[in-house]
Amino acid sequence: MFADAMPFITRYVSELADELCRRHPEYHLSGIQQKWLSFCLTGMLLTGTLCWASFERMGLAGYRIGALSWMFRKAKLPWSHLLQASFSVLMRILQIKSGVLVLDDSDHSRAKTTSRIYGAHKIFDKKTGGYYNGQCLMFLVLVTKTVTLPIGMRFYRPDPKVRTWEKEDKRLAKAGVKASQRPIAPKPDPEYPSKNELALALIDDFHSNHPEVTITAVLADAAFGTREFMEAASSKAKCTQVISQLRENQKVMYKNKWISVKDYFSKHEGVSQTVSVRGGKITEMTVGSARLMVKAHGTKRFIIAVKNEGEDEYRYLVATDMTWRTLDILQCYTLRWLVEVFFEDWKLYEGWPGMAKQPDEEGSLRGVILSLLLDHALIIHPEQRACLENRIPARTVGSLKRAAHGEALIAIIRRILLKTDPLRMLEELAEKIKALFTLAPSRKHMSGRDLGRQEATPSLARRAT
Repeated sequence: MFADAMPFITRYVSELADELCRRHPEYHLSGIQQKWLSFCLTGMLLTGTLCWASFERMGLAGYRIGALSWMFRKAKLPWSHLLQASFSVLMRILQIKSGVLVLDDSDHSRAKTTSRIYGAHKIFDKKTGGYYNGQCLMFLVLVTKTVTLPIGMRFYRPDPKVRTWEKEDKRLAKAGVKASQRPIAPKPDPEYPSKNELALALIDDFHSNHPEVTITAVLADAAFGTREFMEAASSKAKCTQVISQLRENQKVMYKNKWISVKDYFSKHEGVSQTVSVRGGKITEMTVGSARLMVKAHGTKRFIIAVKNEGEDEYRYLVATDMTWRTLDILQCYTLRWLVEVFFEDWKLYEGWPGMAKQPDEEGSLRGVILSLLLDHALIIHPEQRACLENRIPARTVGSLKRAAHGEALIAIIRRILLKTDPLRMLEELAEKIKALFTLAPSRKHMSGRDLGRQEATPSLARRAT
């Protein structure tokens, strides 16, 4: 429970408001908006949800459900500028001058039927091989020498016309209808950009807002390993190095013949090398590399085949800048795993994925923005900031959350003890807690309900024979 916003969150929101005024003089956060935002971020940290009812209970009715919801929906906060202004605050505090951009998407499961949840659609479940209804978000994350920060996001929505066409095309192909006789694919609808388009828009937005940050490389998985994406990402990020993956059946030129990348590296076995994974753990890997013409890209690329100790199959990396060393490209690409750590923290601790049933587009977008602001706010937690300034390992989000629980408890106890009549204050607090945490009737137990007649009826005994 908490009576007031956490002090470090209040300071963060104050700095965010100042930065917003510097970047966009036409926008500002009023005192009430700052208090509301601080209260919400504190509530998300301590409850792990984006739920107004939880905020009211755990915040000891500092804000009522209606007031919280009204501010979220109606208050004219400059939502589209908050995340970039927040990054500017951290950039100034941490002296961020360069970093690596990492792109990846994350799926979030929803209920089977969702009439007002923005962007909900059928998603393939890699774990079970089935499908579920959910939302898909594309994230842009910046990895620097000290911190890993989310700096942009977009919701991905598949084009319903394309999905209908794909389903019908698959049915006709299975029935033996020739491709020339099947309906042609519908033209792309700008209302439903592809994941590649969303990723490039995120890079463009970030560079437009923060041209002073030098991007050393852009990392993405195999879904983005096309010529069009890699060249566009390099241009928008103003960097020469874009690293992705190739499929094993991609064709490369070898001795004037096109062969698959898998066949090439089966004839050119890699050698064992020690690789520093994310600047820490030293791992033995089998690594091979070559600068080869890639047919699908129409140009030469730096290709690296790599497999960990005990693995049988290679994975194939592709890089645009061929002046980097093999080991440098490989070690840089290991940073991509950090986005998975961010996803884990975001889903477990930062509110939006835990419980966020805010309807419509604005509900989803604003909810995600709040959760990402919380991720930024945790960077200036006193304990975390001390670690970063002294160049020692930063603390996990989970441990910071546990520390925040303790700080909130101490703050309530201190508030009681500072009153002239602490015993009366404690009794008032106990009454408030009793009113807020009401006990609800259970449907599991039969107490208070009719269990029904469970015995034999004498007049029906003859029917049993």
